[in-house]
Amino acid sequence: MENSSATDQPVNFRAGFVSIIGKPNVGKSTLMNVLVGERLSIITSKAQTTRHRIMGILNGEHQGTPFQLIYSDTPGVVKPAYKLHESMMTFVKGSLEDADVVLFVTEMGEKAADHEVLPLLKRADAPILLVLNKIDLSNEEEVKLKMEEWRQVVDAAEIIPISALHSANIQSLFEVVVTRLPMHPPYFDTEELTDKPERFFASEIIREKIFLNYRQEIPYSSEVVITEFKERDDMIVIRAEIIVERPTQKGILIGEKGSMLKKVGVQARKDLEAFFDKKVFLEQYVRVEPDWRSKENKLRQYGYNNND
Repeated sequence: MENSSATDQPVNFRAGFVSIIGKPNVGKSTLMNVLVGERLSIITSKAQTTRHRIMGILNGEHQGTPFQLIYSDTPGVVKPAYKLHESMMTFVKGSLEDADVVLFVTEMGEKAADHEVLPLLKRADAPILLVLNKIDLSNEEEVKLKMEEWRQVVDAAEIIPISALHSANIQSLFEVVVTRLPMHPPYFDTEELTDKPERFFASEIIREKIFLNYRQEIPYSSEVVITEFKERDDMIVIRAEIIVERPTQKGILIGEKGSMLKKVGVQARKDLEAFFDKKVFLEQYVRVEPDWRSKENKLRQYGYNNND
């Protein structure tokens, strides 16, 4: 919720939007979770896990000046094959247009020439910090060569080599980001951690378990809709509908005598209880919605719109 009393805040305050962009699987979600200090974005080894723009809000003080850093984790940049992908790319473009700082995340294995993200960077008026991730997989000489390779193709204000997985050089990255924030009152209440509601994180935690437990097209054809979220004194009651595109996918997702769906439920409930710090009662149902990824009305219904 945006802070209605923002105009009452002192001018001695830094606040701004930091957009994290890059190709799928370069470590954007891991990086945001490390920077914010909370597990807001789901992480799997599969590409295109992130589908929404997820904001993580970090409040603090740096060298005597209070700040509010609003990080945006965005979907990996892909060539759209479905209406769903088009919506995902809209989130990426939107985050670039309102960014005060852009973190362009690459990894050691990527080639700089003809990189798919380069045309998108032209949308940004903000300074671009190139974040070279996964340096733990290389030696110092290889890192220097890769940094030089990127200098030839990107007009980056700085290139910062890191390992998000091992939190290496994260403090240096934070210092570079926070000092580039404009002087501005906070955009959100300083108690806020994210712009997303609890239902969103419940659906993301369940969706993560689907990515971890199934192969091939099942994770990409699935969507999780929270149909009920009731908080009681002793527990949270959550009912979730898992949407798939074909009856065969429904059968695979449920598994023999419901074994696979039960496994997903057990894993999800454990993480939901850790996330919400409360006992969770979880019910899951599976429903077929043919070709939902290509239907604009369904995508809007599931939260994929330009105003997310």
